[in-house]
Amino acid sequence: MGFTTWDILRGLLLATRWTLALSAGAFFGGVLAGLIVLVLRVQPNRRLAWVARIYIEIFQSTPLLMQLFLAFFAPALFGLNVPAWAAAWVALSLWTGAFLAEIWRGSVEAVPAGQWEAGGSLGMSYLEQLRHIILPQALRIAAAPSLGFMVQVIKGTALTSIIGFVELEKAGTAITNATFHPFTVYGLVALIYFCLCYPIALCRGWLERRLNAAHLAH
Repeated sequence: MGFTTWDILRGLLLATRWTLALSAGAFFGGVLAGLIVLVLRVQPNRRLAWVARIYIEIFQSTPLLMQLFLAFFAPALFGLNVPAWAAAWVALSLWTGAFLAEIWRGSVEAVPAGQWEAGGSLGMSYLEQLRHIILPQALRIAAAPSLGFMVQVIKGTALTSIIGFVELEKAGTAITNATFHPFTVYGLVALIYFCLCYPIALCRGWLERRLNAAHLAH
C-alpha cells in the first residue's frame, strides 16, 4: 500500500506537536536559567559575575550537538538512565539561558547609569534596584530580540533527533525511509518549520517597530 501526500503530512504534523512542546519547554527553562545568570552577571560581586560569564562562554562557545550528547550520555557514567526528552530539555534550556542572559545583559547595560544612582539614593538594595527600576526598562529593549531567539530554539530542536528524541526532523527521516520520497517529505518538513518560525519573525519585527515608535514618542 502506497503513502499519499496527506499520509505523509499527517505523520509530520503529529511529530510537530513534540517539536512545539520541546521548544516551549526549553524556552521557559531558558528564561528561568537566563534570569539567574543575568542577576549574577550584572551584580558588583566580581566572583559571582565571573561564574556567570564562564557559564555563558561555555554554552556559547561549544556546539549544541555536543551539549546534547553530554546531557544524554554523561549521566550513564553514574548509573543514571535519562530519557531522551529530559536530556533534550535540559541541554536546550541551558543553551537558551546562556544566550538570553547575554541579550538581557546588553539591555540592562543600555539603561542609563543614572537610574542605578537614583535607586541607590532612595536606599534601595541592589536587587530592589534591579527589580523595580532597571528590569522594567530593560524589558522593553530586550523583548524583541528575546522573542526572535525563539526561532533559534525551534530550529535547534532538530538536533535532538541525534539522541533519539522523535520530533519533526526525526519523523521526517523515518517517513523517508518508509516511503522513499525524500524530496516530498523534506519539502514538507521545511514548509512546517517555515510556518512555525516565520510568524515569530513577523511578530518580532512588529514588536520592535512598536517599541521604537513608543520610545521616539517619549
